Amino acid sequence: MIPLLLVGGGGHCRSCIDVIEEEGRYRVAGIVDRARSGPPVLGYPVLGDDEDLARLLASCADALVTVGQIKSPDARRRLYVLLKDSGARLPTIVSPHAHVSRRAELGEGTIAMHGAVVNAAASVGANCIVNSLALIEHDAKVAEHCHIATGARVNGDVVIGAGTFVGSGAVIREGVRIGSGVIIGAGSLVIADVADGAAIRGVG
Repeated sequence: MIPLLLVGGGGHCRSCIDVIEEEGRYRVAGIVDRARSGPPVLGYPVLGDDEDLARLLASCADALVTVGQIKSPDARRRLYVLLKDSGARLPTIVSPHAHVSRRAELGEGTIAMHGAVVNAAASVGANCIVNSLALIEHDAKVAEHCHIATGARVNGDVVIGAGTFVGSGAVIREGVRIGSGVIIGAGSLVIADVADGAAIRGVG
């Protein structure tokens, strides 16, 4: 199996490890994390921090951003750029328990987690999280650095701009346009277009 560095050692990393192990194409070589001397993550060693990336990539050229994205995409975007500038390859990871249509497109460094569905003619940009049980319907377009959280429903022909967060259980009506850098709270029902940088409060 191909060795793979995981960049970020928190809770999202643990979920990614489970998907990677189930998919079976890659072998987790270790974790890169700010806590460079931290304990192993699900049995995988922490090999260093961001400053060690160049050295680690010399022997393991494939890497995945495994920092989560709650609201702001800044940390994931920064690490993605750092990996690209360091010459890393960023694979697309798809859980065997997800369904990604052969007529859909997923960008590099994107992960589709257990139970996710990406339907025909949909596209998802680079460095995105399509989280557990999320749905991206036909002809929807999701730009780079987005997180479609657990159980969210992105209906047909929706367009979502870069760096947007769609919270757990949110529903976006078909054909709606969502800007870049938007935060859609958990449980929201979005039935009209949303401007760049807007925040929609979720249920609660």
